[in-house]
Amino acid sequence: MKKSIEKRLSYLYTGELSAVMAFIGVSFLVNYAYPELQLFSLSSFWLSFCLLEFLLLQGTMYWYSKLQVVKKSHSAVTLSKIVILLRKLKNWNIVLIIVTPVAFIIDLLKWDPLPSGGGYVTVFIYIFAILEYINYFHIQLSYDNASDVKNLLTLKRLKKASLSKDFERMHNNNIV
Repeated sequence: MKKSIEKRLSYLYTGELSAVMAFIGVSFLVNYAYPELQLFSLSSFWLSFCLLEFLLLQGTMYWYSKLQVVKKSHSAVTLSKIVILLRKLKNWNIVLIIVTPVAFIIDLLKWDPLPSGGGYVTVFIYIFAILEYINYFHIQLSYDNASDVKNLLTLKRLKKASLSKDFERMHNNNIV
């Protein structure tokens, strides 16, 4: 059982880290291949992209820390210091989510007309980042294995995110 949990956590953290690196590469390729999108000229792109990367790095850190705990013990309880740090980062995530529409407004005022393709790509990235935030901090939206899908079909509802459970555990144990 411990080996399967280690394998799952390793898959999760390496997947998040791979996504961080892949998205950086893809953004450069898209900007180079489609200069008319003017992605790198849009402040909304940069804010949305940085929000997404920031969230993916938090996910990487979270799953990596859980993996290290499982390897060192028979527990999957996340280290308190990681949960406290992620609770603080959650507030920064919310700030970035709220501020990003301001960047969209600035881009709309700055560009006449807004590079529509770049605008669409940027909106997609922003929405994806918000979904990642929800997936990490509130409700699990990603169901990528048979066990998760079976659980979803059996319970007929979405699961609480693992990090959200850790926040509750910390709160219930009065750990700030």
